[in-house]
Amino acid sequence: MEQNKASFWQIFLTFAKIGAFTIGGGYAMLPIIQSEIIKRGWLNEEDFTDIVALAQSAPGLLAVNISIFTGHKLRGTSGSIVATLGSILPSFLIILTIAMLFSGYQDNPIVVKIFKGIRPVVVALIAVPMLNMAKTANRKWWAWLISAVALGLVAFLDVSPIYILLTIIVIATAIGWRKKA
Repeated sequence: MEQNKASFWQIFLTFAKIGAFTIGGGYAMLPIIQSEIIKRGWLNEEDFTDIVALAQSAPGLLAVNISIFTGHKLRGTSGSIVATLGSILPSFLIILTIAMLFSGYQDNPIVVKIFKGIRPVVVALIAVPMLNMAKTANRKWWAWLISAVALGLVAFLDVSPIYILLTIIVIATAIGWRKKA
């Protein structure tokens, strides 16, 4: 897919808007990032899924990694820097302002209730892109089965995702070697 040539200003403003209007960071930002990037024609669904997978495997914050990889895909290293600054600057300024103005209110019952009310919204914001990515990535029955088993092992049996990834890598390598033979 041919990406639209985005200006540095467009990249910065898009990621600044995402950074300013998302609560919860990381996975909670995914539906907004996905919507903004795809509606502008900067990436398609498959490219976005690939970038999210890459961002998850890189060290650091998910939203920042997505900003880096998307910016790089659009405008190279300079695009990465601009997208990253756009993504983190609003959050930094908001947290700085909150720290300066509202220290001492963290135990206020109204503030506590507000944050408890926000939690279910953050869960929904995380769930929607995960389901969308599952639909894009899981085109075969066995991919859905692997996803369901991995979810069950991590969520209900507290199995480390590292063990699941290592097991899948070994199985996929063995299947690949077997098909070559």
